Amino acid sequence: MPELPDVLLYIERLVPRIVGAKLEKIRLVSPFLLRTVDPPIRTAEGQTVLGLRRVGKRIAIGLEDDLHLVLHLMIAGRLRWRDRGAKLSRKVGLGAFDFTSGTLVLTEASTKKRAGLYLVRGEAGLAALDPGGLEVLDADAVAFQAALQRENRTLKRALTDPRLFSGIGNAYSDEILHRARLSPLQRTHQLDAGEIERLHHATVETLREWIDRLRAEVGDGFPEKVTAFREGMAVHGRYRQPCPVCGQPVQRIVYAANECNYCPGCQTNGKLLADRALSRLLGDDWPRSLEELEEMKASRRAPA
Repeated sequence: MPELPDVLLYIERLVPRIVGAKLEKIRLVSPFLLRTVDPPIRTAEGQTVLGLRRVGKRIAIGLEDDLHLVLHLMIAGRLRWRDRGAKLSRKVGLGAFDFTSGTLVLTEASTKKRAGLYLVRGEAGLAALDPGGLEVLDADAVAFQAALQRENRTLKRALTDPRLFSGIGNAYSDEILHRARLSPLQRTHQLDAGEIERLHHATVETLREWIDRLRAEVGDGFPEKVTAFREGMAVHGRYRQPCPVCGQPVQRIVYAANECNYCPGCQTNGKLLADRALSRLLGDDWPRSLEELEEMKASRRAPA
């Protein structure tokens, strides 16, 4: 799912392309993309774009008549900037927004169409779509701690809860926790002052670093390769690959449709965290450390 750095870059590259331009036509391939009925979607056509902003992981396009066109890309939604009137792919195309300056195409390369389009009026309508999480890059350490410890959650769940923190998802939370040298399963109410400070710094530094990286990568162009798995990430998407800090193999916890990647050497004092599926299957045979894991692998490779 595109997270804060990715969404911010989309907005930065859209501003010079569509602010001041008129939205001439909205073309929808799937009627399920549109999640609101009032105001009618056609009232956005003919309106001039006044500005853009990020609302959590959503992109809000401000129009005349106090209208806001809001895009939520979810997991597989992506934006493409094309020449005016570009055709839509029936396979992955969800919709197109024809501006006087060009066409913004929304695609979703997934059988599960989860991306959403909303048209709302006024700040109240926009606020109704905002989960209310803290904007970390604009907040101080006190506000960060208050959001973090509002509930007693695991760090992984706290960082990815949009009601607590705005724009942070599965990928960057892995990177943040690795940089902070903290276990994803540590509870927020168990952190001491030093750990909270370390996590705050790691959150700000990681997000800023990746914003700068993505800006440098795209230059003045439009981001075409938005992905959760990027070269240069320390742990996310790097299961079994060596940690760039300590060299130990990156491990993972699989849950629902997601997975959490972490380094035992840097984050858990060498302890393997229980994977819900495998640890339940293996029971007492679940390895507690990397050493036990290697011993288990060696015994399975040994000839009978």
